[in-house]
Amino acid sequence: METAPQPLTDTERIDWLQLIRTKFVGPRLFVELIERFGTAAAALEALPELSRRAGGRKKFVPPDRDVIQAELAALSVAGGSAIGLCEPDYPDRLAAIADPPPMLFLRGDKTLLTRPSVAIVGARNASTNGRRLAGEIAGQLGEAGYIVVSGLARGIDAAAHADALETGTVAAIAGGIDVVYPPEHEDLQNRIATTGVVVSEQPVGTRPTARHFPARNRLISGLSQGVLVIEAALKSGSLITSRLALEQGREVFAVPGSPRDPRCKGTNDLIRQGAILTESAADIVSALSQQMLRPQQVTSRAITPQPVEITPETEPETAHEKIIELLGATPTGVDELVRECHMSAASVQSMLLELELAGRIERHPGNRISLVF
Repeated sequence: METAPQPLTDTERIDWLQLIRTKFVGPRLFVELIERFGTAAAALEALPELSRRAGGRKKFVPPDRDVIQAELAALSVAGGSAIGLCEPDYPDRLAAIADPPPMLFLRGDKTLLTRPSVAIVGARNASTNGRRLAGEIAGQLGEAGYIVVSGLARGIDAAAHADALETGTVAAIAGGIDVVYPPEHEDLQNRIATTGVVVSEQPVGTRPTARHFPARNRLISGLSQGVLVIEAALKSGSLITSRLALEQGREVFAVPGSPRDPRCKGTNDLIRQGAILTESAADIVSALSQQMLRPQQVTSRAITPQPVEITPETEPETAHEKIIELLGATPTGVDELVRECHMSAASVQSMLLELELAGRIERHPGNRISLVF
């Protein structure tokens, strides 16, 4: 049964941050642990024993509570706040993607995250025409009632944010909400925090590194109904954002460009693959209006606690070995594994969680798993 979103208490917020800050615990594993144990506190208590039972060698050591309390205090000083995946203010579009961030950190008007929105991304070394077009489309989208989402990078991102300041813009960034990157965007980031909202899944004080940007791109697409790409080379980060948008079931739009310009090869290729050719905001508004007319699936909040007590009768000592024997390098569906094991789905899921914590299995899209050799 789906549970209604509930605010976290101060104690629960610390528990959540302790769990997500624990090494080896990512967004998907976080949700699995909450679903299994019902609360982050219970999951934290159970982690060491779960790993040990499956023969794991990983050390799950959460940060001290005073470290988390200091982080939350620094967040408050920076004028920010935190929203957990289970809370009413967490944006539904982001909650609907695979493995959404368990905790969002933001500075600004969080209500913008619930409004219709379109992402605009593109080249950092954008042409003058590309930047001008990004600004024009951003302004037109704002007039049509859409919030503009982007990544606060140089070039196309900055142009889109600047022309959407009056109507509302969301900056999804790779570092902490109190860290400005690139440095020349300090004024722009502060203006967005005043009239729009700056969002991140990284702790305050985090300096962005290369590994943070894929998560930032996932935020951009996850917060948006569609992604517009203006000027993107064939191996650019903007194309990663468009691929994530497709995986998340969002529309992808692209502005065509000269075949002689390397900055346009990526966008032209997107159109070749089926992205919607875009010359103005009207093309986007028209496509998204048609999308809204189609029947919409109700998206459930990503965490539904279903605590399961596994007894000796449902978890024989050889159960882990039995599951391992049935797995190989090729991913196997969990449903098929349940049939082969002749055990309850709850027992199999519980032991898979333990094997995952032990680093002995790997999860794949489509509810499939494989053995780690």
